[in-house]
Amino acid sequence: MVILGAGPAGLVLANLLLDAGIDCVVLERAARSHIQTRARAGFLAPNTVRILDRHGLADGLHRHGQTHGTCEFRTADGSFRLDYGALGRGEQHTVYPQQNLVTDLLTRYLDAGGRIRFGTEALTVNDADGTRPYVTTREPDGSPTRWDARYVAGCDGRHGAARRSLPPGTVRHHHDHGVSWLGLLAEAPPSLDAVGYAVHDRGFAGHMARSPQVTRYYLQCRRGAPADAWPEERIWDELDLRMRAAEHGPLRRGPIIERGVVDLVCDVVESLRHGSLLLAGDAASLTAPAAAKGANLAVLEAEILAGALAEALSSGDDAALDRYSAQCLAHIWRAQEFTQWMTGLLLHAIPHQDRSGGSFFHASLRRARLDSLRTSRAHQDWFAENYVGV
Repeated sequence: MVILGAGPAGLVLANLLLDAGIDCVVLERAARSHIQTRARAGFLAPNTVRILDRHGLADGLHRHGQTHGTCEFRTADGSFRLDYGALGRGEQHTVYPQQNLVTDLLTRYLDAGGRIRFGTEALTVNDADGTRPYVTTREPDGSPTRWDARYVAGCDGRHGAARRSLPPGTVRHHHDHGVSWLGLLAEAPPSLDAVGYAVHDRGFAGHMARSPQVTRYYLQCRRGAPADAWPEERIWDELDLRMRAAEHGPLRRGPIIERGVVDLVCDVVESLRHGSLLLAGDAASLTAPAAAKGANLAVLEAEILAGALAEALSSGDDAALDRYSAQCLAHIWRAQEFTQWMTGLLLHAIPHQDRSGGSFFHASLRRARLDSLRTSRAHQDWFAENYVGV
């Protein structure tokens, strides 16, 4: 079994296959130090925690993760809070930075005797329509290598070899919101005890705690703007303005230790199985970051895929593998639907609507959504269930 990519999907899958006695190897293009420090999502859904618990992969998050169940929305009409952990099904997120989870998964896999090749770039997946697929790679010294397997799991993102190797006619659903966010990590304590969503005429701003010392911020920015376009002082001033610090209190400032521009796009591949090649994680689907669904879908898909592969390899029964795509896509489309709703709730105006004069209409819809979310218990329960669900 060859697994492409050492993110949450690839490493959860590798651990579960190793536990089932299935020989596998993980091929990862980056260095170990990179994947263990690469900051990504940090909000783990309750079902994700249950999956990790079920397979003995949750020790680190239970020691160091923090439960979280409150959102605060700030608008020109005032602010309101939702204790979503007490709404819907009464479930909360666990805040645990993805790089910490990856480190836990990698350590556990290696300690159990798992094999991983860092600095090994997968180039193509070949003969996936048969029973002996193989992966061509470029080794750290530049030499070519071939890895043979019974199955290949593509967990290497939407630009990886798995996606590039999909057969002609594969259906890809793509939606671009036309909006970009400047994602920031600040070496500064959280400024509020909630996930902060600020809706402003100048664009969205977001606040998400990552640890007692580090906070994630987002600023809606012009599409195509470089990540280093704004100096730190301007970033903090803009965050203060959009998050209405004059009304709610100043933000705790600190050095910006990481920044990058995120284009808000959604992307889904159908099917997730192409013979002996199976997709999971960002290789299967990409969600805009408004609802923190990516890592949670990746862990869910990895568990489903591990069970299906174990059944196929132990008994020769492909029934679970045949169901894999439809089973995962049901979760993916639900996550996409809520992400679409959430993105529309947070954005001030879509660029094409600005040009066509539709920004007032969009802003009015957003205000009505926020008012309903503030006043309707039924809407709040729906939000809570979908916000923490996958």
